[in-house]
Amino acid sequence: MPDITVRVSTDPAALAIRSIHAMATGTREEFDGLYHQAARDGENPVQPPSSRIPGPGSFWSTALWLRAAFAGLHYEIHHALADGDLVAVNSTMCGTHAAPWAVYTAAGDVDTVFPPTGRAFRATQSHWFLLEDGLIREHWANRDDLGMGKQLGWIPPTPGYLIRMNAAKRRARRSGTP
Repeated sequence: MPDITVRVSTDPAALAIRSIHAMATGTREEFDGLYHQAARDGENPVQPPSSRIPGPGSFWSTALWLRAAFAGLHYEIHHALADGDLVAVNSTMCGTHAAPWAVYTAAGDVDTVFPPTGRAFRATQSHWFLLEDGLIREHWANRDDLGMGKQLGWIPPTPGYLIRMNAAKRRARRSGTP
């Protein structure tokens, strides 16, 4: 099969910024032009098993996972700095928790399911990218998960929400999805 990868930009910071926006709105084809075939996501131990493979498909799976749970998902970019093939991006992830969101164990089993709260959130994040051949080869992030959990009513959980979480987890384990 011929290589049909389209390079989005030769500017490392622009490439990293485009990849963040693609998480919210990008197409599958865009991911092929952003991520190296051997790309690895350092954040995927809590993500669905389908995002634990190398390459663009991993990041596409992550995007679908986020989009399924968070309506109006978008990112505000505050700063982006590149030093050679290393890029750091400071951003805020925004959206509304509109559907169940599952996180997974290292073994790929459903660990926790957060039933939808209907609440909006704004969570600061720092993303780090290592590029190779003009594409993203590695990604890591530092996220304010605690702040996000507080905004969405996950922390501290009410007794009623804990019951909803337990029921959602049982449904997810039975069906294979939240």
